[in-house]
Amino acid sequence: MSLVDQIQFAEDGLVPAVVRDVTSGEVLMLSHLNVEALSRTESSGLLHRYSRSKGEVVETTERVKEARLSCSGDCLLLSVEVQDPGRDGFPSVLWQDEQAAQASPVTDDILEAVYRIVLERRSQPAEQSYVASLFAKGLDKILGKIGEEATETAVAGKGGDPDAVVYETADLFFHVLVLLGYYDLPPERIYAELRRRFGVSGLTEKASRRQTGDAK
Repeated sequence: MSLVDQIQFAEDGLVPAVVRDVTSGEVLMLSHLNVEALSRTESSGLLHRYSRSKGEVVETTERVKEARLSCSGDCLLLSVEVQDPGRDGFPSVLWQDEQAAQASPVTDDILEAVYRIVLERRSQPAEQSYVASLFAKGLDKILGKIGEEATETAVAGKGGDPDAVVYETADLFFHVLVLLGYYDLPPERIYAELRRRFGVSGLTEKASRRQTGDAK
């Protein structure tokens, strides 16, 4: 049975679709699809939406990885592979609960937020900032801390205490962010590499790396 046959379209012939990033889960937009847009999406794998302003079906570059239907059958949830990693579907905060605002920015990834702090503290006096002291001691010190935290994470994993695993992994992630800051590499570079590998067999990916190395 095709997707079209399973959906209850509104009187205007459209069905709303919430579109989200399959990797981060972030909501990108609310689109509308008619029968043609849905059929072309299903056949091509690329998201096609109906533009109400243009009155026509528009093809996008996002590849649909999953389509879900609401219980009422009149709304879709589409998870897509994003081609523009810097895209922010809802950048303007119109209202936010005070506690939520204090806890974390709505649109910020926590690794991105910590990375920004790392960059800010990089230039502070070493005696006032742990991060600045790591930068002052150089790359070998940063790499040594990563090795130390990786070992402690492995020990925690062997110990079987979930809380210890979380704690040590957070320490490891933090020091990796310091390393990224040393090279001015934003976490998005890592996300992009993971997205590149998403859906590719690990064995295939490793084989491609070996072939690249042999070519050199």
